[in-house]
Amino acid sequence: MNTSTWPELLVIDVEGNGANPPDLVEVAALPIRNGRPDTSTAGAWLIRPPIGVSPFVARIHGLTNAVLANEPTWDTVASDVAKHLGESWICAHNAHVDYGVLSRHLPNWRPAGVIDTLRLARATWKGLPSYKLDTLIAHAELDLTRAPAQRHRATFDAYATSYLFLALAEHYPTWEALIAAAIPPGLPGAPEPEPEETLW
Repeated sequence: MNTSTWPELLVIDVEGNGANPPDLVEVAALPIRNGRPDTSTAGAWLIRPPIGVSPFVARIHGLTNAVLANEPTWDTVASDVAKHLGESWICAHNAHVDYGVLSRHLPNWRPAGVIDTLRLARATWKGLPSYKLDTLIAHAELDLTRAPAQRHRATFDAYATSYLFLALAEHYPTWEALIAAAIPPGLPGAPEPEPEETLW
């Protein structure tokens, strides 16, 4: 596929504090340009949440209350995040979660479209025992030795998801075919349902 025809695309990942609904503690947005992740223009933000990070969640991503104690609050970084995201397409693994959290924090933001690598992997690699990100990283034999931070940090997961997306995209001849398999129903960018024929 000719990746030069792709629209502006950001691979995103968010981490939360374990509250329900979650407050953001980390956001990462990694552009795909010329068929590869562009780490030189990636955006990454650490955020001090209004409610402390739960011990269980802190053990997963490593972002403890002590680590976040001197980071800015969401109100301080929200405009910068919104400006960075713009109206680009976004891509994430299990994208309705990341999109849902971000859109709740940025109520006036709407991306051009939302690509889900979980949905895309299920359509592309049928019959895998699991479609968790770790399983797909192993299945695609992705080289993540240059990934920032570690697994379950937003920067690492966005980096891993970007390479997963590129591996999946190789199976599709056009952008249109790719997004037809990758956008969950009801999310931005999904094709409108065909109108039902009216018989008169």
